[in-house]
Amino acid sequence: MIKSIRYCFFLIIMLTCTNLKGFQTGEKLTYAIKYGVITAGQAVLEVGETVYHDSIDCYLIKSTSKTNSFFDTVFRVRDKIESVLDKKRFVSYKFTKKLREGSYRQDRIHFYYPDQNFSLYLKYSKKQKRFKEKRMEIPSDTQDILSAFYWTRNQDLEVGKSVFINVTVDGRNCNTEIKILRKEEIKTIFGLKECLVIEPVLLGEAIFKQTGNILVWITNDEYKVPIKMESKIIFGSFKAILKDAENVPYTNK
Repeated sequence: MIKSIRYCFFLIIMLTCTNLKGFQTGEKLTYAIKYGVITAGQAVLEVGETVYHDSIDCYLIKSTSKTNSFFDTVFRVRDKIESVLDKKRFVSYKFTKKLREGSYRQDRIHFYYPDQNFSLYLKYSKKQKRFKEKRMEIPSDTQDILSAFYWTRNQDLEVGKSVFINVTVDGRNCNTEIKILRKEEIKTIFGLKECLVIEPVLLGEAIFKQTGNILVWITNDEYKVPIKMESKIIFGSFKAILKDAENVPYTNK
């Protein structure tokens, strides 16, 4: 159960991302994380200041999640993930992940060189107290787990069809299918919104088998703002529900 909970908090960060068509510095999305009927914590996505990679203007996307004081006594989570994206080419140059989930610790850094079709993956070894480096051959269109969903939401999505993309996950290349399942009108902080229900699947990855189906509701418009995520686990389900938004093209009701 604890392993499934850890995966769900990680996936909430991974899946609740915004769309570059409605993208602007200062955008901030806050989600309530619920385990069954219990509010377990919150996840925040924020578009930070402009950063530079070899003098190239880039977006810095910051994503954090944490449990509240009540859930801390059960399973404490303090996670932070960042992605550096080229503003013009929309490719990832750097991805960092710092997970603190119960007794579990994970520190990862991934540098991307899309023009040379390779990346450098750094994994921290607690035993050796240093980062181990791994060189990976990657397709030129490879994304990290944050930029992958930005890319997805800039595609023309059609119900009943899928889009595919290569994503690096913990030092592995994973072919990822994004299924567009249906349209659904739901209540949101912006009022009633028609949403697309999508299901991301890392093909061949056990992570999704352990947590069950993962569904994401995004607004069916040019902005494709993520409204809700649900993931079923053995002992219930996790949900991430948008509860506050700043610098978005909608008005909170």
